[in-house]
Amino acid sequence: MLAAQAGNGSAYRRLLAEVRPWLLRYYSRRLPPGSVEDAVQDTMIALHTKRHTYDPARAFGPWLAAIARYKWIDRLRAMKRSAADELPDDLAVGDHESAITSATVLHALLAELKPAQAEAIRLVKLAGLSVDDAATRTGQSPSLIKVNIHRGLARLAKRLAVEPVEGLQDGE
Repeated sequence: MLAAQAGNGSAYRRLLAEVRPWLLRYYSRRLPPGSVEDAVQDTMIALHTKRHTYDPARAFGPWLAAIARYKWIDRLRAMKRSAADELPDDLAVGDHESAITSATVLHALLAELKPAQAEAIRLVKLAGLSVDDAATRTGQSPSLIKVNIHRGLARLAKRLAVEPVEGLQDGE
């Protein structure tokens, strides 16, 4: 620090590089992870602006620790001011019943297919894999994957065929 005060730029850069890991450890034990880097930067700026106040007759560590402690307290005060509001008890929560029901029905329908057909449909139609990737994963040929998808979907369509409801026209 004495060399940095005397204007030695390389000594100052070395000082900052050596101080940074200590500050990261100091703040990571005291602040939430999202605030650590900001606190380190605030302290580095304070170190830079207050470097002329360092007394070379005293130890550098306690001087740095005091700055870090003050910046930590400042950060705690700021966190208290911007504390999150409590959520109201009547907060609306989305209903996931239809998604769960759909997933359950889909699982049951796929269970009615031959395993190779169900696996081909899961990989290509649900997981989004290419036919070639699904073939590699299952050990089937790409042609067989396509056949299993076609036959499986045809079987599902036949299984899901519903008689038209009286009184409704197409498109209603």
